[in-house]
Amino acid sequence: MATVVLLAPLVGAGWAWAQANAVEQIYQSDLAICNSGQLSAPAREACVREAGRRRDAARGGPPPEIPQPTPDGRATVVTPEGAAPPPTSSDAVPSRDGRANVVPAR
Repeated sequence: MATVVLLAPLVGAGWAWAQANAVEQIYQSDLAICNSGQLSAPAREACVREAGRRRDAARGGPPPEIPQPTPDGRATVVTPEGAAPPPTSSDAVPSRDGRANVVPAR
């Protein structure tokens, strides 16, 4: 009886991991279908959004959005919880023609 009581939390954690893994596998499968080259660009983008919506629903909803001020304090960026901090304005590089500033993706 004591062994069952001690192993119960491990079984619950293992089941939660397996469920999360299955959700991720389904999401990756959906993305593969979206990226198969069979869809037009608008249809592909809608497919990717729908795959993400289904994954968020299976996980209990999208991650909470957290407002983060940029390092220079000139703007506030709303990002999902756990996302990388917003880039600094010093990360921006002028475009070749000088008409825009390009901020590298993170």
